Amino acid sequence: MRERILLFIILSLLGVFLFIFQNYVNTVVGFLILCGCMTVYGLYSIAATKYQKRKLKKHPQVINENYKPLVSIMIPAHNEEDVISNTVENILKLDYPNFEIIVIDDRSSDNTANKINELANKYEKVIALIRENDAFPGKSAVLNDAFKLAKGDAILVFDADATVESDFLDKLIPNLEPSDVGAVQARKIIRNKDYNFLTKCQNNEYTMDTHLQVGRDAVKGAAELRGNGELIKREALEDIGGWNNYTITDDLDMSTRLHIKGWDVRFCPEACVYEEGIIYIAPLFRQRRRWLEGTIRRYLEYSGEVIKSKKMSLRAQLDMTVYIAQFIMPLWFMMEVTFRIIKIFTDKVDPYSLHNVLWSSLIISSVVGFGFFLLIRYSLRRYDNIPRVKALKDAFLTTVYFLMLWFPLELFIFGKVLFCKKDMNWGKTAHGLVMEEKQKQQEAVKV
Repeated sequence: MRERILLFIILSLLGVFLFIFQNYVNTVVGFLILCGCMTVYGLYSIAATKYQKRKLKKHPQVINENYKPLVSIMIPAHNEEDVISNTVENILKLDYPNFEIIVIDDRSSDNTANKINELANKYEKVIALIRENDAFPGKSAVLNDAFKLAKGDAILVFDADATVESDFLDKLIPNLEPSDVGAVQARKIIRNKDYNFLTKCQNNEYTMDTHLQVGRDAVKGAAELRGNGELIKREALEDIGGWNNYTITDDLDMSTRLHIKGWDVRFCPEACVYEEGIIYIAPLFRQRRRWLEGTIRRYLEYSGEVIKSKKMSLRAQLDMTVYIAQFIMPLWFMMEVTFRIIKIFTDKVDPYSLHNVLWSSLIISSVVGFGFFLLIRYSLRRYDNIPRVKALKDAFLTTVYFLMLWFPLELFIFGKVLFCKKDMNWGKTAHGLVMEEKQKQQEAVKV
């Protein structure tokens, strides 16, 4: 109810602002000012990133070779019989000398539990945790149960389809050592990015996120955890009381609570975790729906604590405010167009009102789309080293994908928060679909 009331207040204030603003100033100007502020902050983060890079060239990071904390690697699995064995065996190849693996079966209805027990019997470093069918649902509850068994001073969380290079922890661990750092996030990459249009766009989206995360890290802002490949200090976990069982995005929820408590969250683009991209549109919508709903709800839920926090840095608060602004843009756009259309039927003064509505909408849409296009293109060139022409093409296609996916989803989630009860519909991502598709193709060839 609190989230619903707060969102209603925000929408009401935005509506009043736009209604008043339209009578005195062209609201397109106001929207462009918002876009301009976000652009300035984006350029500032790029400058900070380049400055940080030059600084590290002159004064390379001194790595403490003696800092080798025991790492408890947690892998939650729900109906993951197709991928769990490959994931565990890949992680066992890590060069890092000091780790344990806790693999958790979360009430699976397939053969996942048996495969996890087989892995535990086969490998000394693997611990099996089989949850009862009546256990509390959700990834957060799974991780809290596993945390009771964990012996490590650091907790590393992987999804059930994750794969990494053998030096993954060697790259990630040094970033966790500073006393103010509570967690570090690795870069996520889509393993099957060349499978189809959707997987390619997902990987480009991840690359854009890498650019944003690197920038937020460079300005000491509110960098965030991404669930897969997140390394968390035990002390920080205990400080915030573990994972929140009542959230559908455990990683984003934890990121905000860590910042509120004054912990820094770092991002390490050198350490990469590979995961399977979703190859069908329906499960992709379900996954992104969960991500977006969790993002919006946690901002509404913790807004008061963010404002009142004496431990959270001013930079993190400013960075979080700028990041929230992107969720205002679709609402601003829809309300802008709605108010203008209402004026067409109420004023009956300007015969060119509809023409003006169409032009203002086109201007706003073009500015937003072009902004995303430039951001994605820069990210692809900077982090994936894609040739210029290909980067232009991929950036255009990903911009279309991005606006068609996120824009309607955001409006849907705002409506859901306002008019529906909060649920714990986690919207699990299906893994192993690529292998399943290949098997079908092979069977078709045989026939």
